[in-house]
Amino acid sequence: QLQACGGGLVQPGGSLRLPCVTSGFNFDYYAIGWLRQAPGKEREGVACISSSADNNTYYTEFAKGRFTISRDNRRSTVYLQMNSLKPEDTAVYLCAARQNRYEGSFHIPGTYDFWGQGTQVTVSS
Repeated sequence: QLQACGGGLVQPGGSLRLPCVTSGFNFDYYAIGWLRQAPGKEREGVACISSSADNNTYYTEFAKGRFTISRDNRRSTVYLQMNSLKPEDTAVYLCAARQNRYEGSFHIPGTYDFWGQGTQVTVSS
């Protein structure tokens, strides 16, 4: 089970940190990704962190330099720190888990094995 939380309303240029709290599976052995879906748009990848053995991180172009993904293996939680938020970042943010996938496919929603419910992020003045 995964649960994304921490969303809310933030002004342009502001920051949010989204936790993805997990339970019920062997967290250490899964890569965890953050994806998002804006109204009327397809779901898209944001960032992904590999299993605890590697802790490699991957970002889509729009996330590079602004977003940081990290994992806390003791708490079975993955965080997405989002800075310099823009109105176009407004979306429902979801976290998902996957195993044994090509790392370069992290941005493809269909490569994830199971998902949690999302959290709404709204960037507006």
